[in-house]
Formats: sequence, C-alpha cells, structure tokens
Amino acid sequence: MSRRHPRHRRTLLATLAAFAVLGGTAAAAPAATTQDAPTATTPLRVLDDTYYQDALGKSGSQLKSALHEIISDQTKISYSQVWTALKDTDQDPSNSSNVIELYTGRSISKNSNGGSVGNWNREHVWAKSHGDFGTATGPGTDIHHLRPEDVTVNSIRGNKDFDNGGSSVSGAPGNYTDSDSFEPRDAVKGDVARMILYMAVRYEGTDGFPDLEPNDRVSNGSAPNIGRLSVLKAWSQEDPPDSFEKRRNDVIFDQYQHNRNPFIDHPEWVESIW
Repeated sequence: MSRRHPRHRRTLLATLAAFAVLGGTAAAAPAATTQDAPTATTPLRVLDDTYYQDALGKSGSQLKSALHEIISDQTKISYSQVWTALKDTDQDPSNSSNVIELYTGRSISKNSNGGSVGNWNREHVWAKSHGDFGTATGPGTDIHHLRPEDVTVNSIRGNKDFDNGGSSVSGAPGNYTDSDSFEPRDAVKGDVARMILYMAVRYEGTDGFPDLEPNDRVSNGSAPNIGRLSVLKAWSQEDPPDSFEKRRNDVIFDQYQHNRNPFIDHPEWVESIW
C-alpha cells in the first residue's frame, strides 16, 4: 500500500474513544488499528467535528473544493489488493464467508473470485474507459467505486452510462440495459449514484489523472464523463444510504484507504453541489 496519514484520522480515533467512554461503552471503543472492521457506524456528529470540519457551512463549488481536499488525503492500494479489500467491504452480513454482488444482489463465496463464468470480479462503477485510467493505482483501484459483480453481468454493463430503461438483464432481476445505458436494481440505485459523485469530487485533474465529471447525457465514450446526472441525483434521493453502505464506508476508512465517501455521510450534499 502507498500510505498517507489523513490529517484528521488521529483526532477522529481519539474522539471516537472518548465518545465510547462518555456513552458508557469504553470496552467497545475502537482501537487505533486498521485490522478490525468497525462494529457500528461512526456517529455523524463526531465526523462533523473532525473529518468534515473544513466543509461545514459551504455549498456549490466551495463545498466541492473543500471535500476534494479532505478525501484526497488517502492511502492508495494496488489492483491486486482490491480483491482482499472487497472481501471485507462487501461481506455478506448474514454469511461472513460470502460477498454480496452489486447488481445481482446474490451472496457468493469470497473464494469464487476470478474471470470465469459463475465467478465474481471487480466492477468499476465509474467505467475505467471513461477517462481511460484503466487499472492504474488511483481511480482504477479506488474501492469507493469498485464492487464485486458476476462476471457475465459485469460484461453486460460494460462501460455504459447510467439511465432508466431498457430490457431486463439475464441473471440479474431488476436490472435493465439498452445500447447505451444501464439501470441497476432499485436497492442499489443510490449506492451507484453516490459512488459516481464521489469519483467526481475525488478526481479533479490535479494528480495526473483526468478531471472526472458527471453530465446529463449517455454515450460518453472515452471522455472523462458519466451520465445521466439528473437520473443519478434522483436515484440518490430515492435510495438513501442503508446499513450495508454505511458499514462499507467505515471499513474503507478504517482499514484501507482512510478516506470517506461524503455523500454517504451527508446525502444532502449531492443537491448542495449539483
């Protein structure tokens, strides 16, 4: 791993420990380690007092800029390390030996990763050809937008933009696709939207990678854009963050990248920026 030390991480860990003591749960306070997954969602008021303090009270481009500075302070992992990370971030809460595939919603063995039919592989929600960053360490390995997915369904999604409509996707009930777009199942529409918008804030063209931006069209090709923004905004409102998505954000922060997806912690910031 390429290791960086987030400005607010030490403060946040200390604050979390104090929060646990004040709440009478000192025994359950998280240790200052990146080895164990969190057992509960980090309290938002603690995040606001530490991690997000420089973003509070801002809107529009000022908010986007502040969040970019905050979440760009991260540990970067390699593409091979993504396999291990996804086995933690997307663990089935009912079966610790499995992960949950993003589009199919199926629970599948962690050990069934690979490239064969019936395996799961690494889905780039922001398609890696949109900006042509491939699997380069950075946007190509950022687990805030990488999810386990069935090999065949991942291929069907390909590098299509996101939009409503199309024909049913075989093997993935509730998902639809046509020649230029893909619609995920209702339960993860908001997840998809927030992952796309995270990428747009994190990668602003200042670190050797393209400036990734959502727009309100499809068929973006290799341009560093993904649409449709209006649809993604609606999905984010219709499908707010659930416990799985919140836990995933915590695991990424605590164990791997040490940065967060701000739109999971503050869904209202989507409208504040776009």
